Amino acid sequence: MKRILSVVLAVVLLGCLIFTLFIRESSEEQTVCRSLVVVIRDSVDRAFLREREVVALLKNARLHPVGRPVHRINTDSIEKVVAKNELVATVNAYKTASGKVKIEITQKAPILRVFDGKGSYYIDDLGRTMSANYRYATRLPVAGGKIQKSFATTELFKFALFLQKHTFWNHQVEQIYVHSEKEVELIPRIGNCRILLGSFENFEEKMERLQLFYEQAIPKTGWEKYETINLKYKNQIVCTKK
Repeated sequence: MKRILSVVLAVVLLGCLIFTLFIRESSEEQTVCRSLVVVIRDSVDRAFLREREVVALLKNARLHPVGRPVHRINTDSIEKVVAKNELVATVNAYKTASGKVKIEITQKAPILRVFDGKGSYYIDDLGRTMSANYRYATRLPVAGGKIQKSFATTELFKFALFLQKHTFWNHQVEQIYVHSEKEVELIPRIGNCRILLGSFENFEEKMERLQLFYEQAIPKTGWEKYETINLKYKNQIVCTKK
């Protein structure tokens, strides 16, 4: 008897589930998308992408959801179109129970601006390039000189990432200039001396030596005494006085 009741109960529950899914599917087929909500989560820090530009992307791809039956809206296609924009880091699109389509976007995070003689672009925190966007106001280190894009997205990117992660150097290094043979010169924000880094090989050790020099020697001699600070040579710093 108990087994029969269990079977009957299971059949009833299965029937209820099928009925609920049927009602939900029928309801969704009758629901029309009422609005599109675009959330750009880091827009306060990075004013790259704007809502109207996302809307334009969808309209050009004939994927704008408003006025369409909800069940015919493909959020995967919406994500793929938005993700093609080079300013977008991540995108998540989904439908809500109230008939809205919501798109949540995070933007790429630039850590360096590069001027290569032909134009300029940004390098983001994953080593990807992105077009220069003049709405971005946050101060970033600037790199110039003879820079190939392959060099910018590898060695130069690693150095820029190092600067970003170290508060002291993030505030101190203003410009990076790449000479021929990939010889690197740093221009500090404070003082007017030139810092000759040489190549990027072992740059962490070179910058550690430079920080010790800043902490121990500069307070005694002052910023204006030196014309160049040379870090090319292993385990030493060679300075040229003005």
